[in-house]
Amino acid sequence: MAAKTVPLTPLALETRTALPTPEAAGHLNRAQQTLRIWACREDGPIRPIRINGRLAWPVAELRRVLGVA
Repeated sequence: MAAKTVPLTPLALETRTALPTPEAAGHLNRAQQTLRIWACREDGPIRPIRINGRLAWPVAELRRVLGVA
C-alpha cells in the first residue's frame, strides 16, 4: 500500500508560519509518526507548536534544519 503524498510548496516560497504534520514530514523526508514521536519525547531537532491539541511545525525551524534561506 502506497503512502499518501501531500503536494508541497517549496519552503522558500511558503507564506504560512507553521505547517501541519503531513506537510512538515514531507519536507523533512520523514514519516509523520517520527515527527509525532519527536513532539511527544521533546527530543527532536524541531519543537512543534500545539494548537488546540494539534501539532504545527514552525516554517522558520524547518528552514533552519534544512538549511533553506
